[in-house]
Amino acid sequence: MSPVESSSSAYASHTGPSPYPRISNPRSRSPNTPKIASPPPQTLHSGDTFAYSPTHRRTGSRSSVESHPGALGSFAESSAKIKALSKKLGVGINGVESQHPFGDELTESSGDKSNHVVTPSELYASQSVEDTLKSHHPTTPSTGLPSALLEDLRAIHGPNEFQADEEEHILLKFAKQIYENPLVLLLLGSAGVSLLVGNRDDAISIAIAVLIVLTVGFVQEQRSEKSLQALSKLVPHSCHLIRDSHPQTLLANDLVPGDIVHFSVGDRVPADIRLITAVGLEIDESALTGETRPARKRVEACDSEGVPGGKTTIELGDRHCVAFMGTLVKSGHGSGVVVATGSKTEFGVIFSMMQDVEEKRTPLQLSMDELATQLSFLSFGIIGIIVLIGVYQKRSWLEMFTIGVSLAVAAIPEGLPIVTTVTLALGVLRMSNKQAIVKKLPSVEVLGSVSVICSDKTGTLTKNEMTVTTIYTVDDTVTFDEHHSPPENVSPALRKTVQIGNLCNNSFADDDGCNVGQATDVAILNVLDVFGWQDQRDEFERTTEIPFSSDSKYMVVSGKLAPFSQTRELVYLKGSIEAVLDRCESYYVSDSSTPSLNSTTRNTILAKASDIASTGLRVVAMAYGQGSALDFETSSSGGGGLVFAGFQAMLDPPRKGVADAIAHLQLARIHVVMITGDAEQTAVSIARTLGLKMGPGRESCLTGKELDGLTEKELQEKVNSISVFARVTPKHKMMIISAFQKNGEVVAMTGDGVNDAPALKMAEIGISMGKSGTDVAKEAADVILVDDNFATILPAVEEGKSIFYNIQNFLVFQLSTAVAALSIITITTAFGLSNPLNAMQILFINILMDGPPAQALGVDPVDPAIMKRPPRPRNAPILSKRLFARVFFSAAIIVVGTLYMFLQETQDGRLSRRDQTMTFTTFVFLDLASAIQNRGLSCRLVQNKMLFLTCSISFLAQLGLIYLPFLQGVFQTQALSLRDFGTVLAFGLGSVTLHEGRRMWERILIRREDHANSLLITGKDAL
Repeated sequence: MSPVESSSSAYASHTGPSPYPRISNPRSRSPNTPKIASPPPQTLHSGDTFAYSPTHRRTGSRSSVESHPGALGSFAESSAKIKALSKKLGVGINGVESQHPFGDELTESSGDKSNHVVTPSELYASQSVEDTLKSHHPTTPSTGLPSALLEDLRAIHGPNEFQADEEEHILLKFAKQIYENPLVLLLLGSAGVSLLVGNRDDAISIAIAVLIVLTVGFVQEQRSEKSLQALSKLVPHSCHLIRDSHPQTLLANDLVPGDIVHFSVGDRVPADIRLITAVGLEIDESALTGETRPARKRVEACDSEGVPGGKTTIELGDRHCVAFMGTLVKSGHGSGVVVATGSKTEFGVIFSMMQDVEEKRTPLQLSMDELATQLSFLSFGIIGIIVLIGVYQKRSWLEMFTIGVSLAVAAIPEGLPIVTTVTLALGVLRMSNKQAIVKKLPSVEVLGSVSVICSDKTGTLTKNEMTVTTIYTVDDTVTFDEHHSPPENVSPALRKTVQIGNLCNNSFADDDGCNVGQATDVAILNVLDVFGWQDQRDEFERTTEIPFSSDSKYMVVSGKLAPFSQTRELVYLKGSIEAVLDRCESYYVSDSSTPSLNSTTRNTILAKASDIASTGLRVVAMAYGQGSALDFETSSSGGGGLVFAGFQAMLDPPRKGVADAIAHLQLARIHVVMITGDAEQTAVSIARTLGLKMGPGRESCLTGKELDGLTEKELQEKVNSISVFARVTPKHKMMIISAFQKNGEVVAMTGDGVNDAPALKMAEIGISMGKSGTDVAKEAADVILVDDNFATILPAVEEGKSIFYNIQNFLVFQLSTAVAALSIITITTAFGLSNPLNAMQILFINILMDGPPAQALGVDPVDPAIMKRPPRPRNAPILSKRLFARVFFSAAIIVVGTLYMFLQETQDGRLSRRDQTMTFTTFVFLDLASAIQNRGLSCRLVQNKMLFLTCSISFLAQLGLIYLPFLQGVFQTQALSLRDFGTVLAFGLGSVTLHEGRRMWERILIRREDHANSLLITGKDAL
């Protein structure tokens, strides 16, 4: 046997304490543990790394990848460098080139529909420790890499960091806010023309409006691209390794493939590592795989499953001999050889997927862009016609150009983007009070457009806590939850079942008195509190332990209960129902009664366990007997003759209020989908418990393997009928979201783990958990639920729907004002009449009048019936036919009333200051009536206090323009007599009456639509 083989074999079979002197938790450090001196701080260049982390590097341009976002770069080039390096150093690769993570074997599976790329962790998961060490020769478990190789290896593999695009300059980002927004460009064009013709007031006012819009939006959007920085925080800053036969503690970004790394409880794994030793090693991979239970690790190579093309694939959760970057060691300790660093790790693959997901424009942004385009064509088309008419009437070019600019100012509602931004910002503030933090303003409105919510199960729909709800013995079954209290008098068998779970348990109470450890152990130990019993482990002398493994499916401890000198050694076993029953010959009734376990009783126990498991509960059986745990190591059938006590059944319970929230969301015709890494049976059971719409059997469920077997078109056709996706990976989540989006759905994705981040970013709106969510999930998301409660989505969706309807209301008001102003100027110009409104009056109407009242329309209270209306389709315009009718109705009232007043006052053929003041005031009062009556159809007159206040202030402002001498000079107005003022006021009150008739008619139409939607939902449910 070679030295390498001998060394690796020794490590693979090691079961004692780690020979490596290292530091884990300072509180658990032994007094004899030698301290390891940390290296001097490394100098970090601000241009290369983030100030807070040495593990995330910016590059001038994104490195190219081959065929897949997670591809590992140019394999042939890297392989050639390795061969050249081996010749330079005189080190042979012994014919294992194809096994290297950059060798020929790392290519796409030719027949795989998913373009599967084999990562280093997957490759080495199927190889033995000896073969892995050979591939990274000359490293050995005892000596590590020689320092002489580090520089060349780092040149090949790069630092253990994630590569990101060079960040754009802040001025360029601000500039993009201008030239990527058609409405802003249109406003700036109008300001430029106004300045050219000498209308400085108009130009300055429009410029200020644009600046406000850009500044508010820019500040809000600055937080939207921090996903990459957050991901780098999951990479540990330091790690413990061996180099040149000496233990060292270095920065994690200094690692290269071939390094030998050690880790124990509390450590985060610094890279993808092929394990060499694993002593009771359990690693929490929930942030990567979505699995609730920590993964039990061992060093034996994984069995691979054949896939098309002759290649192999091993899912992340099945790689029991690999420790992944960024995951947390929950118990035990281990060591291994680094096989992948930086972007070549599994975290790096997710990182690359996130980089390549493009930011999507929201439905509101698309609608506003379309509206800006329509307004520009309409306004400039009309302006062109008017100018031509004026030239035909022998008017001067300068006069017609001035009229054209006035028309442009009147036609473009420059307050629209301001009011939209302010309305969304106010929505953000209201939602923050409802435990939902919105990071991007348009995301508020998107919530109201969502038609599909894809929710991660673990930690989102459920508590991410295992809880025992049922204890079964042969003669007794006890259920306890928030509706059922435990019985006061318990049977001896039930007490024995709880005692075995207590003794065969490795969880413990922390400084705060909370039980911590493996989730199943914690759940079983918490049962003691339910019954008010004491922990008996203080009276138990444990002599031997065999930890749980997925192969044996049981955990065994043996020892003596106090008084230790008077008792025999007993063995206590807990595990799967099959593994435990196979070793039992009798069952426990009491200390004096242990009847034989015949086939009838055995079948009864198995049937009961199967029934309980089908409800989504996890069954853990308990047994005991005389002897030692060592008996279980003698053979696979060792440890027989035990006494079956009973089993405990536990679940990860749904969060409170989630079922009600799902019911209300489904009532609003929102398709709620559960996506989980759990098994199909558990997932379906939880889905039915939560009230998701499920068909009979498993027709509403699809597994990850079934997804891999579908083409994009097949998945697109099938996805709308699926409510549960089980055993899925991050890649599957993106496939699911893409299929929904191709069907025209607006998708929201909820999640809390790193594995959810790409999907969170890909969805129109990503929703992360605030407490349990990882940093990368929070930064990839658009909305963060502070209380980690899925039920918080319901008021958030209600707020989003309400905001959209409020936006429609103020949009109707602003457009009706713009259409009215445009129409009045167009009509008077076409008929050769004097201009009824001067430039400053138009400015007052468009800036001051459209601002406060329109903004107040954006804060209408939520309509109680709003959740009965279906989501807005992705391609639906922001203005429906009914709303266009309202725009023209409101504009018609203003145009007819204003022109009537104008013509009535100019019958003498001249336009005096009084005539223009009467015309101007009529327009303003009719516009105020339009603002008040364009509030929500269910909103009472004084229910929106801000609207009532702003309209009152605008009314007083108009009085100031009429009666204050200074303002009379600026706006060219004249004080009106009481009779004249009463006439104008009567016009406004008449407008209110006409609008009230229109509101009654619209309420009738809405009730008809809601009734039709209810019938449609009822019909679909019946089918």
